Amino acid sequence: MSDNDLNTKKGPIRRFLDAPADSVGKTVFVAVALCLVASMIVSAAAVALRPLQEVNALKDKQINILQVAGIYDPDQDVVESFQAFEPRILELETGAFTDAFDPASFDDRDAADDPATSVALDEDPAGIVRQGKFVTVYLLRDDAGEIDKVILPIHGYGLWSTLYGFIALEENGNDIFALQFYEHAETPGLGAEVDNPRWKSLWNGKKLADESGQLQISVTKTAPAAGADYHIDALAGATLTTAGVHNLLNFWMGESGYAPFLANLKAGDI
Repeated sequence: MSDNDLNTKKGPIRRFLDAPADSVGKTVFVAVALCLVASMIVSAAAVALRPLQEVNALKDKQINILQVAGIYDPDQDVVESFQAFEPRILELETGAFTDAFDPASFDDRDAADDPATSVALDEDPAGIVRQGKFVTVYLLRDDAGEIDKVILPIHGYGLWSTLYGFIALEENGNDIFALQFYEHAETPGLGAEVDNPRWKSLWNGKKLADESGQLQISVTKTAPAAGADYHIDALAGATLTTAGVHNLLNFWMGESGYAPFLANLKAGDI
């Protein structure tokens, strides 16, 4: 009986096993098998690590809120320190708090993507496409129970990415205590200088609006006519990132953002 006759009588599995190790069939099989095994390991690791990633992301967000409020202590437990804040869900249109959502489980980004809790923007200077109708704000009270600072989430598009951050305002709703971003993908050494402590320190003591209530805050190369109290120097060599920060700040502090809330805060209605 010839070799061809023997191969014909063998089943496909037997023929595969008897084939040379460097045959096309075995090479493809090994490659596919390795890819499948590797993808299964990666998928399993991603699922297993997701709860830890979510915990770390929440912790990082809380650290940023503590930092922008000026009360972060690396020697203190983050969760315990964060209890100093009072999270509230704010309805942007009315500038009033709502109990329709639980602050502990409310997700601002999910709400901004959900047509039921967001609106598509016709005028979109911040480049965010959709804006949530509700956001989570954080109140920091003094020992007497009065509001000391309010921490407001802000976001908008820079050069390469959406910048997510917080601005801390004094109890009058007009004086800036601090601003910082906790997530972005701007160019290292240029737009990423939004993380530079020197630049962030420029925000302390600046004002949003003038005495007439007109929004004046600017992030530009030259100071506006309103004066230095309303001006932050532009980032060197990062024109588009600077413009993005200017636009997102004016959007969120304006009538489409927190203006109704800030008016209520100044009136003592919060």
